[in-house]
Amino acid sequence: MTQIFENIKGDKTIWAIIAILAIFSFLPVYSASTNLVYGVGKGTTFGYLIKHAVLLALGFTIVFFTHKIPHRYFSGLSVLLLPLVIVLLIVTLAQGTVINGVNASRWIRIPGMGVGFQTSTLASVVLMMYVSRYLARNKEKEIKFKESFLYLWVPVGIVLVLILPANFSTTAITFAMIILLVFLGGYPFKYIASILGVGILALVLFVLTVRAFPDTIKNSRIDTWSSRIENFISGESENNYQAEKAKIAIASGEIYGKGPGKSVQKNFLPQSSSDFIYAIIGEEFGLIGAVFIIILYLVLLYRMVIVATKTITIFGTLLVLGVGFPIIFQALINMAVAVGLFPVTGQPLPLISTGGTSIWMTCFAIGIVLSVSATNESVIVNNEELDNPLSILHEAVG
Repeated sequence: MTQIFENIKGDKTIWAIIAILAIFSFLPVYSASTNLVYGVGKGTTFGYLIKHAVLLALGFTIVFFTHKIPHRYFSGLSVLLLPLVIVLLIVTLAQGTVINGVNASRWIRIPGMGVGFQTSTLASVVLMMYVSRYLARNKEKEIKFKESFLYLWVPVGIVLVLILPANFSTTAITFAMIILLVFLGGYPFKYIASILGVGILALVLFVLTVRAFPDTIKNSRIDTWSSRIENFISGESENNYQAEKAKIAIASGEIYGKGPGKSVQKNFLPQSSSDFIYAIIGEEFGLIGAVFIIILYLVLLYRMVIVATKTITIFGTLLVLGVGFPIIFQALINMAVAVGLFPVTGQPLPLISTGGTSIWMTCFAIGIVLSVSATNESVIVNNEELDNPLSILHEAVG
């Protein structure tokens, strides 16, 4: 055990938070899985718990090996992965997937394994790495819009356009995080305004085109997410079944909750173990449990900011912000949906909701943050050794 802790580098608070979130997740996942067992008629609650444990174990394995990679290598890795991501997104759109009779075109099936993989989540992380690389390499240069449009916004646009038909919420979150990242990275504000305008215009034209010619893009989920937005704006309870059940669950939890496993609304809430797991947490653990989860994510955000400010390289700082902020933003959106402040998006709660791809990509992003943090610690140790006269004498003698 001691040897394991000696091999764990980086911010220990971040390690502690992700461990607490992962351990806590077993309670609501085990409870909410009864909906899948008795509602859908698949598997057992213990089986879903074991599956969740395996996914988390693989996720923490990803964290461990990723944080061992010096963060400077992620710059070149983003360039290598970007073409692969584009190909995977094209294949995903082309093949489409139907799970239990529902359009699940966001997923790609891995041949021979019977396992699905959501390519958009990988694409989002790779894209944030790529944008961080571009901003870092051009930080001291005068940025010209024509050049940046070709090397920055064209790759970004291609990836987002490929994600959009099947996953609007991921597209919107990724685009918002990229805009925030380029702003923090010193990209000229006048160019950011232009990109925002182009992005909004492209979205409107895309929606109008698909609605006018529905057969132009197969496996499009535009009707799904547009109806969700319309239902949210209308405010009519019969059009917001999931949102209403989620609010009932949270309200019935009151201050202390009904207790682990005692949720009633899990039997009526679709996706109670993934998209709406925060509502189950609110019902079973009450306001105290719900606030506790919020605090954990906010502390995680705080520690990520600390890591970013301590990093001696521009790329390291932007990399932490680029891959770290989306985790917190996704968590806040998931919780906002559960309490009725945001339309249904289909975004899971990081490290708590079930789902292999979301857990693995969150762990990959956290591993990158810890890699930067580990580099910071290494620099501090090396500087202390250089400042120590005995170490200098030892080098001279040795």
